[in-house]
Amino acid sequence: MREVSLISATTRDEAQRSIRTFYEAIKKGGYQMPSKQEIIEKAYECGFEDAGFTTAEPFASQRALLDQRREEYGWAIRSGLDLPAGTDPQTILPGAKSIIVVIEAYFREAFPPALERHFGRCYLDDDRMTGNRLGKRIKAFRAYLRDNGIDSKVPFHLPHRLAAARAGLGTFGNNCLFYSRKVAAGGSWVTPIALVVDRSFAPDEPTLDVGCPDWCKNACIAACPTGALKGPRHIDPRRCISYLTYFGRGATPTDLREPMGLCVYGCDRCQNVCPRNSPWLARELPMNRKAAGMVEDFRLEKLLHMDKAFFTEKIWPHMFYMSDADLWRWKSNAARAMGNTRDEAYVPELARAFGESVDERVAAMIAWALGRIGGDSARRALEAFLPGSRSPVREEIEAALATSFRCGSSGRRGPASGGSHRR
Repeated sequence: MREVSLISATTRDEAQRSIRTFYEAIKKGGYQMPSKQEIIEKAYECGFEDAGFTTAEPFASQRALLDQRREEYGWAIRSGLDLPAGTDPQTILPGAKSIIVVIEAYFREAFPPALERHFGRCYLDDDRMTGNRLGKRIKAFRAYLRDNGIDSKVPFHLPHRLAAARAGLGTFGNNCLFYSRKVAAGGSWVTPIALVVDRSFAPDEPTLDVGCPDWCKNACIAACPTGALKGPRHIDPRRCISYLTYFGRGATPTDLREPMGLCVYGCDRCQNVCPRNSPWLARELPMNRKAAGMVEDFRLEKLLHMDKAFFTEKIWPHMFYMSDADLWRWKSNAARAMGNTRDEAYVPELARAFGESVDERVAAMIAWALGRIGGDSARRALEAFLPGSRSPVREEIEAALATSFRCGSSGRRGPASGGSHRR
């Protein structure tokens, strides 16, 4: 669910001066509109790994889909993301003639397993708030277009994946993701970036097909633990783990907590099981140094106990879809992930956090997590918390005691496979 933010290349005055210079040079015969090939070569020079062209015609199929699924996408409208408007490039850049799409690969290097266990890969090297390498490269590419008399906009609400397929850069998967024709060994570990421009270029041949092999039998749909993938090319974003970890409203519904597993921010399940991604996953890639340096700060214990200062300095620069006002959600996600490890080593951390918490949503999730882990220590902690707790925390404690410790069982469990607490 990663999106590309709108990045301004220059001030309005600079852009106007550049365009005036361009037209003055045309009158003198000193400028020639760059060819498609020259633009593609510039995209490569700027560090992008593929580029294509499509028309600025409205995305009628996407508009129809949004109209049909208003309930599923109403959250976007409420949050200020006007997806319907994004289906018409003219609302983005009046006089739009073409769309140039470039491909960014976000999984060039390996990430530490300790991070992959809890975070989507596309967020582990997202530098838009730190080094901003991607932003600088988009800016350089737009400057090249501007210097050649081409005005551009980089919208955040245009259907980027559909634009990329319309530009012939790849096909779709039944998991609703875009698969590159040649980047990441034909995998989905890419971010298409669409630039709406005011000059006409011959469109490339669209590749709007679903490229999934018949023999995979919709592995992504079967593997989606929350049922967000309702069928081929049909996702209910409100049940997607990525959405739930950073956009979901209120406490995570009880029936989704266990299926969400160890995910704290994002999810790659439907990509990990996809046979089209197997070739890239099999590659021996160099370790991403930036991500390796994040491991200690992103430990579940650190997230559970962090204050606003720690969040602002260590977490937000890398994963910024939630502000410090949503610190409760970060802590709830960490508590839920701890619970789903079923590792009793986390019980002291959860008990300590319960005492620290001033947010009933966090306390309620901690109670659920203790019940999920089980064991004598978890039971004693829950029983100690019960007398001083009020609704809704009290109900969570009572439910945890009733379901995890019925019939006098200690509810003792070992750690879940692959999710042991590592010190």
